[in-house]
Amino acid sequence: QVCSEEGWPLPPFARSKNTMVCINKALPSFLFLVAGAARITGTHALNAFAGPAAGIGKATGAEVRRVDAGPIEISEMGFGTWAWGNKLLWDYDPSQDEEIYQSYKCLRDRGVSLFDSADSYGTLQLNGRAEILLGSFERRYQSHLSQPGVGAEDGGLLGGLFSSKSYIPPAQQVATKFAPYPWRISRKSMVKAARESLERLEQEKLTIAQLHWSTANYQPFQERALWEGIADVYDEGLCEAVGVSNYGPKQLSKIAAYLKERNVPLATAQVQYSLMTYKDSLEVKDACDEVGCRLISYSPLCLGLLTGKYTLDTLPRPGNPRRQLFRELLPGAQPLLKTLEAVAADAGKTQSQVAINWAMCKGGVPIPGVRTVAMAEENLGAVGWRLSNGAVDELDAAALKVKPMIQNVFATK
Repeated sequence: QVCSEEGWPLPPFARSKNTMVCINKALPSFLFLVAGAARITGTHALNAFAGPAAGIGKATGAEVRRVDAGPIEISEMGFGTWAWGNKLLWDYDPSQDEEIYQSYKCLRDRGVSLFDSADSYGTLQLNGRAEILLGSFERRYQSHLSQPGVGAEDGGLLGGLFSSKSYIPPAQQVATKFAPYPWRISRKSMVKAARESLERLEQEKLTIAQLHWSTANYQPFQERALWEGIADVYDEGLCEAVGVSNYGPKQLSKIAAYLKERNVPLATAQVQYSLMTYKDSLEVKDACDEVGCRLISYSPLCLGLLTGKYTLDTLPRPGNPRRQLFRELLPGAQPLLKTLEAVAADAGKTQSQVAINWAMCKGGVPIPGVRTVAMAEENLGAVGWRLSNGAVDELDAAALKVKPMIQNVFATK
């Protein structure tokens, strides 16, 4: 049996349970609005589309902006690498690496800097594969940028047309997670895990070192060592800040207080946050605001269910754990999916773009997965604009009525 979110084997105790190129930075904003309005269909289309996202972040010279995450800045949207090496849920094969790199290059060219990973990503003999690819892709990308004549036309938004200078993308920011394996019971084990991740990345420092989940539910004695260890990772200069994943509001408040005592900056708290989990995520967003960290929205498309690509007749392949999950969720999700479809049509966007933009409107930094250039381009279409307040409210109301997606078995209160 497999955890629906992470692809982890469930412990015994748990087994019962359209890309649109946004040119508002390069041309007068009225042209952008004309272009956006020209694509909108429906009788109340303008109610869904609030126009360019001016003023909601710090411009980078590219389409993707910067936002605060505790004491650091990150891109307003990041991308997850869970699928890189995962055969079970995402049918990964090493032959896909070139396409994955091209998607990575597309993201970097557009200003995406944040990439989430984990030392556990990659099934069986491919364990750690995501970090290995993430490091090698960035080295290849930097080599590409150093070539003569490479720059503006490949990078910043219309930079080649409006500037004589080459666009320089923001530095890559790796936020990787360390799994609290049962044998990681000392603070030194976290430092060792961080050094091993850096070896796979072939880098000297992480942007964010994260605890993958809390052990409070099943092995509480281990929790203190994990906290001490992640703080030690920062003290040893192996990361710029720390973060947590799958921590509920109570546990988040506790570790935030501990880190404050240690003078260790808490940048992010990563939770399963999407329209399909909104009802269960309200308190953790408030907790993030209280402790001053940024909410990272993992699985913002609910494993693909919110893309609009799946029905009971078009489920994932047999043998994929998502097949049965979607079969159970799709009937009850229909009102939400119809609302999402209507808002997307009004805004002239895809359902994926609206679902991701909704998470951003909520103050989160979504980290959808990416494996192909087409996926990268579609997901990038979620930035550079924002949903109207009315559209967000409409989606909120529909999300609160749906039976939520099952929570990660490792999530705490």
